[in-house]
Amino acid sequence: MSDNTNTETKSAGKSPTHVAYQVRDREGQKGFWTRIGSAWAHADGKGFGIQIEAVPLDGRVTLRVVSDKKE
Repeated sequence: MSDNTNTETKSAGKSPTHVAYQVRDREGQKGFWTRIGSAWAHADGKGFGIQIEAVPLDGRVTLRVVSDKKE
């Protein structure tokens, strides 16, 4: 994978289109979501550039569309 997408996305100054979260399930309770990064849609719509700020050791990674609503 080339670094062109990352460069194009950041140099354009665009805000991320998605937020990456680590989600840890808890028995009998809602999952615990921790923001760990951001993602930008490729111009061709066929993928994403992802910047991860923390690597989860357990749980799963979920990408969600950026919204103004507090999640």
